[in-house]
Amino acid sequence: MIARVLAAELAAHIGERVRVAGWVHRGRELKSVTFVVVRDRSGLAQVVTSGPAPAEETVVEVTGLVTANPKAPGGAELTSPVVTVLGEAVVPPPFDLYRPTVSATLPTILDHAPVALRHPALRARFEIAAASVAGFRRALDGIGCTEIHTPKIVASATESGANVFGIDYFGRRAFLAQSPQFFKQAMVGVFERVYEVGPVFRAEPHDTARHLAQYTSLDAEIGFIADHRDVMAVLRHAIAGMVEAVAGRVPGPEVPVEIPSIHFAEAQKLLGGRDEIDLAPADERFLSEWARREHGSEFLFVTGYPMAKRPFYTHPEPGNPRYSNSFDLLFRGLELVTGGQRLHRHADYLAALAERGESPEAYQSYLDVFAHGMPPHGGFAIGLERWTARLLEVANIRQTTLFPRDLHRLTP
Repeated sequence: MIARVLAAELAAHIGERVRVAGWVHRGRELKSVTFVVVRDRSGLAQVVTSGPAPAEETVVEVTGLVTANPKAPGGAELTSPVVTVLGEAVVPPPFDLYRPTVSATLPTILDHAPVALRHPALRARFEIAAASVAGFRRALDGIGCTEIHTPKIVASATESGANVFGIDYFGRRAFLAQSPQFFKQAMVGVFERVYEVGPVFRAEPHDTARHLAQYTSLDAEIGFIADHRDVMAVLRHAIAGMVEAVAGRVPGPEVPVEIPSIHFAEAQKLLGGRDEIDLAPADERFLSEWARREHGSEFLFVTGYPMAKRPFYTHPEPGNPRYSNSFDLLFRGLELVTGGQRLHRHADYLAALAERGESPEAYQSYLDVFAHGMPPHGGFAIGLERWTARLLEVANIRQTTLFPRDLHRLTP
């Protein structure tokens, strides 16, 4: 059998007889000739034939002679073809996939995602997401991190106060993991530097353009740090790796050598002297514009969030325990990353839980880790879908999510 050639490779095989395979992207029947455009993972190939064109999205295999044609995709086309149908499309796609732009509404796209995402423009978003993950891994592998894979069924909530999905675990109460937080901290005691790419689950009743019930989290945890600023430096390195990985696919932002930062208390002054414990979406947009105007940066660290807004394992700011050694990274008007320094002494955990009126028994297996000696450490988590949405500057996080799960959507 003739070896398969990808559509993007046709121009390198002028004068040869080759085989391509893919989906019928579009068929155009003229008076004496039919043009069939075949789409594969690399691009489009034009086939010149006679007779009727197969229905759009029919899977075909085509053997033919590669002929130069400057007007064809890639400058070459297949002539004298033999077309074999491998899988017939019996239902038309929900909208025209051959058109350069997508006219369908977001609900239509999501309802028909397995087919809708075949559109090159929609598929490209997830290629960018995949490249971003590869860049994240490459950057952290390069500084001695070990990739880990932790359970997504857990015995207790990771972050007190947040809603969780409860499940029946063989007659016992269990939860879907809100994050790999407890496990990645424990693995600092094994590998010193770890990261994970995996799903996390949040049963928070948000119905907004920026929240999901399940998303992909890019987590890292680093041991033997001085404070949260060491974590911020690692995060900057990871973000730079992600931007480098998508270069050529999308105009990437410039990642400053040192991302500008502002303490939460100073940010409150910029916002009019308020005394809040968190930033509203409008605040994030205001501060991002300030960073772009004052520092020429699309990224901004906001450090020192109030302890009242941070999980119990967050390290307080030395000398000012109202605030924390934590941070958010804002990117183009939106919080992209949350991170910080964690507590690492067993006694400090017991005190932190007592101060919040929580029982240590619920966290016993987690607390046991710190009874065996842990170094100062900290970490962060990036939401992949949110990162991709801001990178592409699309309005709704569902536009960069494969099969979104939210308040209303459980299928497809």
